[in-house]
Amino acid sequence: MTTYRSRHGGDLRAADIGSEVQLAGWVARRRDHGGVLFIDLRDASGLVQVVADPDDSPAAPEVLRGLRSEYCVSVTGVVRARPEGMHNPDLPTGDIEVGVTRLDVLSTAEALPFQIDERAEVDEVRRLQYRYLDLRRPRMAANLRARSRTIKAMRHVLDDLGFLEVETPTLVVSTPEGARDMLVPSRLRPGQFYALPQSPQLFKQLLMVGGVERYYQVARCYRDEDFRADRQVEFTQLDLEGSFWDQDDVLSTLEEIAAGVVREVRGVELERPIPRMTYADAMARYGSDKPDIRFGMEIQDLGSIVAGSSFRAFSETIGAGGVVRAINAGEQGLSRAGFDKLEDRARSLGAKGLAWMVVEEDGAVRSPVAKFLGDEEVASIREAMATVPGDVVLIVADAAPTVAKVLGQLRLELGQPDRHDELAFVFVVDFPVFEVAEDGSLAPAHHPFTAPHSVSEMRESPQTAVSKAYDMVLNGAELGSGSVRIHDPAVQAQVFDVLGISREQADARFGWFLEALRYGTPPHAGFAIGVDRFVSILQNESNIREVMPFPKTQTGADPLTGAPTRVEPSQLRELGVEVRPEVKAQWAGDRTPEDR
Repeated sequence: MTTYRSRHGGDLRAADIGSEVQLAGWVARRRDHGGVLFIDLRDASGLVQVVADPDDSPAAPEVLRGLRSEYCVSVTGVVRARPEGMHNPDLPTGDIEVGVTRLDVLSTAEALPFQIDERAEVDEVRRLQYRYLDLRRPRMAANLRARSRTIKAMRHVLDDLGFLEVETPTLVVSTPEGARDMLVPSRLRPGQFYALPQSPQLFKQLLMVGGVERYYQVARCYRDEDFRADRQVEFTQLDLEGSFWDQDDVLSTLEEIAAGVVREVRGVELERPIPRMTYADAMARYGSDKPDIRFGMEIQDLGSIVAGSSFRAFSETIGAGGVVRAINAGEQGLSRAGFDKLEDRARSLGAKGLAWMVVEEDGAVRSPVAKFLGDEEVASIREAMATVPGDVVLIVADAAPTVAKVLGQLRLELGQPDRHDELAFVFVVDFPVFEVAEDGSLAPAHHPFTAPHSVSEMRESPQTAVSKAYDMVLNGAELGSGSVRIHDPAVQAQVFDVLGISREQADARFGWFLEALRYGTPPHAGFAIGVDRFVSILQNESNIREVMPFPKTQTGADPLTGAPTRVEPSQLRELGVEVRPEVKAQWAGDRTPEDR
């Protein structure tokens, strides 16, 4: 197989008994039983037990005595059955072991900064500082394999569908849309900057103009934004675009990709078709545009029940144009102190308050607001919420966006499963064309090249206009988003007009792209899937850093290489860049003479 091995140790099974094999890997564990060494040998395929008996002279005694954890070794031996009663059902190789006839140390290892053991608790910064050791841990190795298989499955599906893999530039022009750009100064053009791509958006549309018709790319993307568990400054996405496509064409392709990945990584068949839900429906039922549909607790509107209620917090809210909505949180077993914490949580999310009801065994309702509600109202609420004894009903009265935010978040905190054992995909469609700020100003909800369902509707009522944008959601996480693009320059000009972008401003920002639309652009649409987020869900990881080979920390630092770092003043002079004095002042504690 290679110079150093004939087989991978983790692939050996009972069928290999009697075979002579050559293995190579790391000493994961060493146990000395009366001079006979039992070694757990680890390679990329897993663990296998090898047994070195000094009587067989596999190596000099001093070599065997000197073996330590993470020594890199080569082993030659014969596969044999483990002795009776010594089988290990927790290992795929648990029925066999390798009797060593030769052992060579390929490389020694110094004392480790932490134990490469799943049971060892290690600070994340330290893990990232020694990421090359962290990647030896079985969990991390499995995550990298899953990542590779995910991308392999994506490529396989798209290749079969006739897509062409095309690379787009990494150094691009900075545009003022979306998140902040990562800027790269130009030495040959001092004072001018490239930007690293936030996505290949405009270039993939240009490929459609160029007649490529079916494009994809496993693309590295960059955004200068604050870090969260599911965000990194650099990330990977599967980017795809198709000419003569509409929404249905994109979503059917995404179904094929999702099914192929789930089959490859989880070994199960995805239930199809993936359900679809409008943005308005998702917000009304789940309080989120990325609904987790693995569990119930759907939001119900109680407005028709309490509009005329003597409980003024309800009736006056509805009279002022607000809503009264609720979730059935099931049996929570909360004390009064527990409900007080829920009320505090609701207020922290923006609610004025939170009303709660507990259904007793006899059907009666225990609630601080019960005395303000009539028996008929309580009975109607119970019926609307489909309650049974023990259920907790949580009610919020406020403006519709606030109610959606509060109940949507409480729903997740009270009901969302901790693990991703079940995979529940959903497509959310018909997003708004624009986001409306408090001052009434408009911004693109997706990006300014997203096609509206109706141009006339967009012009007459931009606040409520619906676009041909769509998201793919998995277990409450947005895996990616896409849209049908604007291919008609006249429509694009109208979108800019509604946004208040003049012809001159549009030409300054996107002139090179807008010109391309004037040369016979086909109808086209596309999508981008976040690879890191997809793999993290498939691997039951709560943080995408666990499925990235070399991620940054929560603050954007790289403990392994020390990036970001200051550079030599001579480099800055070549680039025509100068560090501002107030920034230099922050370096006072660690200045070098050259900095001064």
